[in-house]
Amino acid sequence: MTAFDLLDRPGALSSSAEKRGPSPRVAVFTDKLDWHVEKTLAAFRAQGATPVAVRLSACKIETGRARGLLIPGFCDLPDLAIVRAIGDGSLEAITMRLSVLHALKALDVPVVNSARAIERCTDKSMASFLLAQARLPTPQTFAAQTLAQARAIARRECATGPLVLKPLFGAQGWGLRLIERVDDLPSLQDARGVFYLQRFVGPARPPFEDMRVLVSHGEIVAAMRRRSSHWITNVRQGAKPLAAEPSVRETEIALAAAKALGVDFAGVDIINNDRGEPLILEVNSMAGWSGLQRVTPFSIADRLAADALAQMARERLRA
Repeated sequence: MTAFDLLDRPGALSSSAEKRGPSPRVAVFTDKLDWHVEKTLAAFRAQGATPVAVRLSACKIETGRARGLLIPGFCDLPDLAIVRAIGDGSLEAITMRLSVLHALKALDVPVVNSARAIERCTDKSMASFLLAQARLPTPQTFAAQTLAQARAIARRECATGPLVLKPLFGAQGWGLRLIERVDDLPSLQDARGVFYLQRFVGPARPPFEDMRVLVSHGEIVAAMRRRSSHWITNVRQGAKPLAAEPSVRETEIALAAAKALGVDFAGVDIINNDRGEPLILEVNSMAGWSGLQRVTPFSIADRLAADALAQMARERLRA
């Protein structure tokens, strides 16, 4: 029997935990028991909490219940919720899973990150808009909903340099395309109805490099430079992680980016332009840290768990 086998039995995990005493009950929302989830569960256990892996797809809204929510593994509500993954699904399914997170927040359960923060970061067009509104340095960005609009943008902008087409909802560097001419644009269907285009920043030839800064509750946890022979610099796609110390300016804009998008925990990606000035590429609200852990001398999971429990304690004091 796995941890997920218990998720369809409401109360099966939390009832025994409640008999052991008032240890914080933590829902770790995920769609699979991967390395990150295992490290997160172990970190919370090490700090005296009782974590439970929960699929958001298994949660239910039932207005006849006292709290209106049914979270598998909990007789009542968790004391804290950590969101590692939403999971794949239809627009309706994703909307309901986010509604569960919104409901937890409305019931005063601390959620890291909140549904609102996840929505802002996951939609790259909104993230870019909010970063620009906060006057933070980012590559120039365009989002259009027709092929004609995208062609007009590419025709105008590619004259001064390439663009990068990114999926509006995407991570780990998958689905990125370099747009050097109008004919490089895919069909509207292949672009899934939205052309999210960002000015390409980087050298004309390898090595290519950017920085990932992990932010937790207003502080820098750790950082790395990602170096690759390819312009896509995600570790999952072969980039090499290198230990790094963010500069004063990189620290400043990483923290400001997390604040602008309202995230408690974030992976902020930063790249230098041809003048050596750092620009924010994107902010990840469900960031992984396996590559970063390889060049970090302490347990990132332990730090993140401690920060989340401290936030929970602060919110209890304010209640």
